[in-house]
Amino acid sequence: MTILGTAETFKRDWLDGFVTAYGREVRKVPDAYGVLGLDVPRKGKVAVIIGGGCGHYPAFAGLVGPGLAAGAVVGDVFTSPSAEQVYRTARAADGGAGVLFGYGNYQGDVLHFGLAARRLAAEGIQSRTVLVTDDIASGPSERPESRRGVAGDFFVFKVAGAAAERGDDLDGVHAAAERANANTRTFGAAFGGCTLPGAERPLFSVGEAEMELGLGIHGEPGVRTVSRLNAVELADELVDGLLPELPAGDGRVAVLLNGLGRTKYEEMFVTYKRVHERLVAAGLDPVHIEVGEFVTSLDMAGISLSAMVLDDELAELYAAPCTTPGYRSAGLELRSVSTSSTVDATLGRPEGEGTEIVDRVLTAAMRSIEEHEDELGRLDAVAADGDHGLGMTRGMRAAVAAARRAAGASIADELLAAGTALADAAGGASGALYGVLLAETGAGLRGEITTKTMADAVDNAARAFVELGRAEPGDKTMLDAIEPFRETLRQHEKAALAEAWRKAAQAATSAAEATANLLPAKGRAARLAARSKGHADPGATSFALIVTAIGEVLGREE
Repeated sequence: MTILGTAETFKRDWLDGFVTAYGREVRKVPDAYGVLGLDVPRKGKVAVIIGGGCGHYPAFAGLVGPGLAAGAVVGDVFTSPSAEQVYRTARAADGGAGVLFGYGNYQGDVLHFGLAARRLAAEGIQSRTVLVTDDIASGPSERPESRRGVAGDFFVFKVAGAAAERGDDLDGVHAAAERANANTRTFGAAFGGCTLPGAERPLFSVGEAEMELGLGIHGEPGVRTVSRLNAVELADELVDGLLPELPAGDGRVAVLLNGLGRTKYEEMFVTYKRVHERLVAAGLDPVHIEVGEFVTSLDMAGISLSAMVLDDELAELYAAPCTTPGYRSAGLELRSVSTSSTVDATLGRPEGEGTEIVDRVLTAAMRSIEEHEDELGRLDAVAADGDHGLGMTRGMRAAVAAARRAAGASIADELLAAGTALADAAGGASGALYGVLLAETGAGLRGEITTKTMADAVDNAARAFVELGRAEPGDKTMLDAIEPFRETLRQHEKAALAEAWRKAAQAATSAAEATANLLPAKGRAARLAARSKGHADPGATSFALIVTAIGEVLGREE
């Protein structure tokens, strides 16, 4: 991934842009790479100063404001700020009550912040330091002081800022921050490396079938390479790593699922669902949860899971309000968040086997779609968003589950339930149109089922499809397979149903293959019509797969 900006000026340029954008909340420290809140310094208030290398936004500058940090000092990408920069920022923030330094446990930061603290002491300004050491992958549990600070920074800074805001003295702020650090643990995973400004390739690469466990936040790889895990497996790995490390408490925890720069929020929410289930099953009570980007690593693909064990004071401080560019809270009500033990039927494969004809044909269609899910996705990705295979798999599973729940009703009612569920689960245009096909076909099958009544039902369904989708033959849509199917079924309405359906399915399959020669005129694909030349339409292809699978079941019924 290309990073905007050049290595030589990146720190200056992004900090200038940040202060320009958020000048209503922060200001730049004169002659320093640091920022302060607009109300800083405040006489008699401890100044919480946080910092480290840049590349971690919203840490560190984005966490400056009332209720959190008084100021932040930043170095070059993944590099400690110099002692001079730390000194100038802290000196500008001091309101006479002393300075609390908070930063991750890295040698460069320790040295430069330490030198700055000595210089402040020589001028009569007291300071204390909390080294964040939350990363369980970076050192043994018996030597926590050897561990580095990662996303747990946020918990520690939040508690320290709240303690300073309520008026605690320097020793009190320091004690609260130390307790937050002692009660915080983090474990992370990376799926791809990050790229430094001006660099042409990532600092490290992760194989397509692999991931790194125990990563840091400076572009370094993890401590263990494993096969790529799905969301549930990754959640289990992260929770399994944290649970043995958490200190004793009454069960209350604050939880942070942190994105490292490239992982989408939706993906993190998918993972958090399982995280929450596991934490609750372990007897923990997640009284507050954050899912998002708090301590990133440029464009690294990955996530980390942090938990802070709460006591009454930590809960109070963590819940206190704050206002910063990167995180805002009007004050939290720390209460238990319930987790549901039920699973949406659309999310998993339907269990059990039905015995009725609707169940058999829909199950066969579902299995065919599952088998061809990747192919359908590839066809859809040529000129659209590539989700047709996944959407149809999800929709067909929901259709089967809904028909089974309606078992015992009429065929029409079972197909109506299946169509409604398919449209709801699959979403998008395809979901709606397939839902109409199922429901309208079922509506025409309330009496005796013959080849003629089936042909009539399909005619009605096709008309409803055209009215809703406004497609025409040749537009490169499902209709280009539906029409040959409908016409062929009508032509053979005096034949046995299985035989007529088989011939209609063959016509649909040939027509679906022929759509490779067409250009799309409807939907998103129409904007990239030229790209789809030579590729069959995904909707027509899925329709052909479904009717072919149904035909095989009908053939066995004879």
